[in-house]
Amino acid sequence: MPRKTASYVGLKPASETASAAARGSSRKSGTKPELLLRQALKRIGVRVSTTSRMLPGKPDLVFMQSRIVVFVDGDYWHGRRWTVRKQKLTEGTNAAYWVAKIEGNRKRDRKTNRLLRAAGWTVLRFWETDIARRADAIAAKVAKAIATGAQ
Repeated sequence: MPRKTASYVGLKPASETASAAARGSSRKSGTKPELLLRQALKRIGVRVSTTSRMLPGKPDLVFMQSRIVVFVDGDYWHGRRWTVRKQKLTEGTNAAYWVAKIEGNRKRDRKTNRLLRAAGWTVLRFWETDIARRADAIAAKVAKAIATGAQ
């Protein structure tokens, strides 16, 4: 079955320069928040596995034995505080493109959560700024979920 991708027909980035900059700063894995969480988990003795291509959504961390996946969501790209962010985006340049892009990401995240849960996985999602502020506390939440086998 072919993969469906978001349709941005009629929508364009403001400029090729802006688009290239966004692509360059938008890493798929090994982001600073992800590394902070991995380090915090290692400090408390949790063995960390990175992404598994066989799972929907390409989770950032995978704990196969306990069937737990962890996503580290970027505040901007995944729409943290979406109501406020959306309002700000509608006031900016190329609003329709950016609102559609982030709403598409949010919709994809919800679908990924449903698919993984239906397959028996526990899905944990954390915002990048929460990890930056409280990596050890979030690592403890992950460790607790692993210890109990689910959340």
